[in-house]
Amino acid sequence: MTSAPTSFAALGVHEPLIRALTSAGITEPFPIQADTLPDTLAGRDVLGRGKTGSGKTLAFSIPMIDMLGRDPQPCAPNHPAGLVLAPTRELATQIAATLEPLAAAYRMSVTTIFGGVSQHRQVQALKKGVDIVIACPGRLEDLMRQGLISLDDVEITIIDEADHMADLGFLPGVTRILAATPSDGQRLLFSATLDNGVNKLVNRFLPNAVKHEVDEANSPVAAMTHHVFEVPTNDAKRAVVHRLASGTERRILFTRTKHQARKLARQLTTAGIPAVDLHGNLTQPARDRNLAAFASGAAKVLVATDVAARGVHVDGVELVVHVDPPAEHKAYLHRSGRTARAGNDGDVVTLVLPDQRGDMAALMRKAKITVSPQSVTPDSPQVSELVGEVAALVPVSGGDTAPARGEAAAAPARGTRQPRQRTRPVGDKPAAPRRRKSGGRGDEVRSDRPADRKHETVKDGRPGGRTGGRASGKPRTASGAPAASGHGSRGGETGGKPASRARSDRRAAAPARQRDHGQSASDTAGGRSGSPRTGGAPRRRRNG
Repeated sequence: MTSAPTSFAALGVHEPLIRALTSAGITEPFPIQADTLPDTLAGRDVLGRGKTGSGKTLAFSIPMIDMLGRDPQPCAPNHPAGLVLAPTRELATQIAATLEPLAAAYRMSVTTIFGGVSQHRQVQALKKGVDIVIACPGRLEDLMRQGLISLDDVEITIIDEADHMADLGFLPGVTRILAATPSDGQRLLFSATLDNGVNKLVNRFLPNAVKHEVDEANSPVAAMTHHVFEVPTNDAKRAVVHRLASGTERRILFTRTKHQARKLARQLTTAGIPAVDLHGNLTQPARDRNLAAFASGAAKVLVATDVAARGVHVDGVELVVHVDPPAEHKAYLHRSGRTARAGNDGDVVTLVLPDQRGDMAALMRKAKITVSPQSVTPDSPQVSELVGEVAALVPVSGGDTAPARGEAAAAPARGTRQPRQRTRPVGDKPAAPRRRKSGGRGDEVRSDRPADRKHETVKDGRPGGRTGGRASGKPRTASGAPAASGHGSRGGETGGKPASRARSDRRAAAPARQRDHGQSASDTAGGRSGSPRTGGAPRRRRNG
């Protein structure tokens, strides 16, 4: 392992890149960058291992831009020159945010490719000729099968968070993607571990890679302080969570399930602590909005599942709280790594109920962390120290000021249900029934629906009973009894017409509805695209 030079210039980074780095406030390399850059800039395959927050993104971004910027030429449509594979959309977005300012120094273009959103914009960007593609394996393979992207001209390929790719079951797809890239291209792989099949990937595609590891002594991440707080009951745990969330700086709270994340974020917001949630049931636009609110400071608290355990980097996260202890030690380390990043310090708190003590002790041993559990209440000095300055309460939108912190009203009583009701206003005509698009739904299930679904009662985020009638055309009241007339059913509005006439109207309209349904097209990750295939031999970026 080499000693860290004092500047990027000493490592061989070219001046345009140095200026771009300086503009971003980056003047000195982190150890993993100092170790890998001499080899990556020389065009060698490299395997880099380092813990989260150690600066791996810049370690591969700099050599990619440097290589492609030496002889910049317009890329042929649908034929990128650089490829970065990432396991999650959030990580792909974070990588793009790092790469784009560097690529701008050489007037190169960058685009992201992932599921959960329409592929139309991604396809249009590829047609214009993009230099660097940052992609999740699922959507990238889908576009490859449709003939909308070719990897024949890729000169440098990067696999980031390879161990997480393995955890998510992406390695078969990654293997097929790497096999589609030129065998003489440069390849860089960054991973925290080499288990779960990552080593097989290395042996096949990077057999001569130079290995670099960053150990604890040389990691740029400052000391992370770990705390284990024991609470006697779920009610006491809820009170401590609200107290820990009440500070002025950003903090991330991790829960085990999507439902818990959504519920806790809503409870905190109601209590006057603006919070947003992040989990797999959110659409990509919703994820982007919530992350933007957290990054801007509009919401100081992010309540998330393990979808945010990797790839989410927001400056100034001073506290991570494991509301629910993770299932295994790797998840604990990656969750905790959202704080104490890039030279900053941070605290990590795990809340433990009496029946979780044994599992938590075993998890900490595997993580090689020594910490003594402490019994706490919301007013314990240990808790107050981590909270720091308490933020002012934010009034709930459209209502009175939220209750003061520490009051019982800040957290609903255990077992109390607080359903959210959305029903069709009396006197309105029912809208036409929504139709589900055909085809696949990408790599996640959409749970959020537009607020104007007038025929459904939604409780706690899940569809409930119909406010209209049944699909059979028999309108019913809210109690389930047949309705004489009024606001029609899901299948069509009777509007006071005789039943036989209403049925006749529906039969007449059925062919039109069938035609409409047959013409609907899916543009999700699993559906077939209507975009035209590229034709003719592509114009190559350059020969070798």
